[in-house]
Amino acid sequence: MASLKDVKMKIVGVGKTKQITKAMNMVASAKLRGAQTRIERFRPYAEKYRDVLAELARKVEGNAHPLLAEHEEKKHCAIVLVTSDRGLCGSFNGNIIAAALRLAKEKAAEGMEVRFVCVGRKGRDAARTAGHAIATAYGDRMGSIDFALASSVAQEVIHGYETLALDEVWLVYGEFVSMGHQPPASLRLLPLQTPQAAESEEQAGEARCEYVYEPQEEQLLAELLPRYVKVQVYRGLLDTSASEHAARMTAMDNATRNCNELINSLTLLYNKTRQASITSELIDIVGGAEALNG
Repeated sequence: MASLKDVKMKIVGVGKTKQITKAMNMVASAKLRGAQTRIERFRPYAEKYRDVLAELARKVEGNAHPLLAEHEEKKHCAIVLVTSDRGLCGSFNGNIIAAALRLAKEKAAEGMEVRFVCVGRKGRDAARTAGHAIATAYGDRMGSIDFALASSVAQEVIHGYETLALDEVWLVYGEFVSMGHQPPASLRLLPLQTPQAAESEEQAGEARCEYVYEPQEEQLLAELLPRYVKVQVYRGLLDTSASEHAARMTAMDNATRNCNELINSLTLLYNKTRQASITSELIDIVGGAEALNG
């Protein structure tokens, strides 16, 4: 049985760990408020931007813009992987990385060469460990997300697609659904996915929103398509940031709860050890007295 001093030191150590996890929970909660507000305000804009652009692309030919054209031979694929820079957020990063590696495996099975554009140190380290080529890595940038970062990432993949160095571009990130649910999400950025010409009867029964464009569709696409890629990358960054703080808040809350349970268990062990020690001393005293009387 452990000594009283050892058990007491364990209780003190777990108590200090509890203080750290509780403080990290409060920090994550404070950061989550701002990140959640940003993504909730930006998400409707990003989704509407995508819907309008997809409807616009449906009305023009596939070769109206280089970012709409499907390349005949698909040999190169880029995956923009967005993760956090730090850990201690449960399985959040692991789920995103697993989804990205599955996608890379599927594209490799199709005969494509896969390279990663990583935003966040966790994704960069995982892709490097898995042996994948990393085109560009943006480390230690998730703490200060701005549109300039999304623009830099988007401009790199746009240039690669226009120069035929890339044939497909995918975005993998953590989608913020709720405090307890942040699943990994995959989105094909390039070429742009347009609505199918043939719709189901249920969809055909619904009224389609028609838009009037000025100037011509081709001129609008030249302006909107590059901006669309930047908007979707920025949305992925904001989603991942909010998801990271929510996951860390949940993980630290669970860690604090586990510390409380461990402290209770160690306190019970301490009391039992102390009781056993007192009983042993009493037995020695009684035994010595009986020996003297004998």
